[in-house]
Amino acid sequence: MADAGMTVAPRAPEVVMKLARMGSFHQTRLSFMRILLRRLKAENWRFDAPVFDIDMRGQGVAVYAAHGPERSYSLIAFANDLPPEKRSDRVIATEWDATFTLFDGGPEQADIERLRANVPLQEAGRISERELSLSRANRSVRLWDHVVDRLASGQQPDVGMVEQVGYLMRTTAVYGSGKFGAADREMVMDRPEFQAPFQVEMLSVFLTRAFVMDLVEHMARLRAPETAVPLDPALRRRFGIGNSTGLGMAPFLINHPVLLNNWMAVREEALARVRSQTATDAATVASFTAHIARAQENTRLWRSEHPAQVRKLADLRGDLDALAEHAARMDWTAPMPWDRLWRWAEEALGLEGQEALLSLMLEPHGALVDGLECCLAADEAAHRRIDGTVSVARMRERVEAIYDWALRIDWTRPETHARVWYTSEEKLEPRLEDDATGEVAAYALPLCPGRDAALLRADLQRADADETLAAFLMRHPEHRHIARRAQIAARFPYAEIRDNTIAANMLPIDLLRAKLSCFGATHFDPRSDRWVRINMFRGAPFPGDLVAGEADDWMAPALQEQSR
Repeated sequence: MADAGMTVAPRAPEVVMKLARMGSFHQTRLSFMRILLRRLKAENWRFDAPVFDIDMRGQGVAVYAAHGPERSYSLIAFANDLPPEKRSDRVIATEWDATFTLFDGGPEQADIERLRANVPLQEAGRISERELSLSRANRSVRLWDHVVDRLASGQQPDVGMVEQVGYLMRTTAVYGSGKFGAADREMVMDRPEFQAPFQVEMLSVFLTRAFVMDLVEHMARLRAPETAVPLDPALRRRFGIGNSTGLGMAPFLINHPVLLNNWMAVREEALARVRSQTATDAATVASFTAHIARAQENTRLWRSEHPAQVRKLADLRGDLDALAEHAARMDWTAPMPWDRLWRWAEEALGLEGQEALLSLMLEPHGALVDGLECCLAADEAAHRRIDGTVSVARMRERVEAIYDWALRIDWTRPETHARVWYTSEEKLEPRLEDDATGEVAAYALPLCPGRDAALLRADLQRADADETLAAFLMRHPEHRHIARRAQIAARFPYAEIRDNTIAANMLPIDLLRAKLSCFGATHFDPRSDRWVRINMFRGAPFPGDLVAGEADDWMAPALQEQSR
């Protein structure tokens, strides 16, 4: 992956792979939403809505189709008139305002009827290999009612309310990759449009946003056909799709070390490429400084009530102000300007500011970094085999080199192993128990590589140095999973999070934000240290806008909007 012309090396894993830093990540040009829209634009995808049959109560079905160079896909949406007392974002909910599936091709009426009987049931239903994803969403009721009321009366919604919430519906789950009978990723991963990670899910959400905005205008027209007006196009773009994400997603980065490595390695490679440039030009600097101003505006619109996030937001706003001031007085004609800027940031900015700067530095350098998107996917099955021929001595050397941070922890202290990850029997999703000495400890998942590496190393020290790893693991099968991880991490330097994931002070929200930033999420709004609300595709073009419009410059408000 490394560029032969690079003079600045990527940041070391021990710098990048710390939870506090990962919990400060921001979206970049290489986030999955942006990869999707660039492809849809470049390949001239066409979109239509062959079915839109929704009644005055908001019940019915709609189909939104995306037509690419070789294949078509259809989002099938089932709208529901959900009583307020049944509306819940919790995973135990059984009814939602809308449910969706992404269909491979164009559905026949028989397909729609089959899915009508299953998709609204979500986990309780069953879908087939013709379906690529399963999802559901609930209204943001106060804003939904406000927008319908205003449009029906011929008025536009209050801009302040729109900016405060930012979405009319939020998804509570977007399932793919074989769940509940849907097509496995292996069935579609060779298709160019789905080679980058999570493109099925991102396409589903992109089409969901189009449906939601059409639905709210449709409901206003049905209420008052003589006075109703559509949303102002510029204001319409300020709506995204919300998402509520909790502990179910948190272990993903731990469970997929090769994929995690590729996401982080691509991110660091992109930064190193920009920093390695020996010079820049006035147009690039102007674009960069304009993006700083847009980021400042974006953070002013970002709201949260969670104390930790309020502090992080204050830090980010202060860092962006300092960055704007420094960029204005910086000598951009001196050699290695981007590296000098980064080195200044390492001293002057906090983690939020540094990671925001990474995102901003990539913005004007698409030609330099966008091609890295082909390196994001991973064939994880190819790396599951343990090499049992290595000696115990060699294995111990690897463990000590990779997990040196974990071997410095005193694992006898209760606070170092205060939590345990387990799977909920009811929902079959990961959960976190604060009392690691309780009954649930017997059901612990192997989601604490640091502690397990220390246990492995202790047994390796007691074994014959010349013994093979295979023989050792025959006597100690409990170490197979961490031996496999250590061998993976020896080849993939960003595969392991270098922090204790069962410590009393560990924040699952850091895992969530790291993953969601790779998706392209914005406006992180934690509701606790275990679940977060975000916004997806806010500011993005709608399907019909892609032909004539910009597909990639939408993550922050345009400068001309600041005076509105």
